[in-house]
Amino acid sequence: MQRLIPALAMMLLTGSAMAATKPCEELKQEIEVKIQANNVPSYTLEIVANDEVKDQNMVVGSCDGGTKKIIYQRND
Repeated sequence: MQRLIPALAMMLLTGSAMAATKPCEELKQEIEVKIQANNVPSYTLEIVANDEVKDQNMVVGSCDGGTKKIIYQRND
């Protein structure tokens, strides 16, 4: 039992770390599918470094282990 608890804790930590390192292009594609499903006619998705984000309200995703953000802008 004493070995089981640390092993389970390590599996949980490893699983969450793996989920946090999604490639930017893959995440951008997933976001585009959701936007298109909502029939948004014109928009821009851009992958930028964290220090290039000027408005946090435009951020729709974080990728590459949290080093980059995906920003969304609706073009009306």
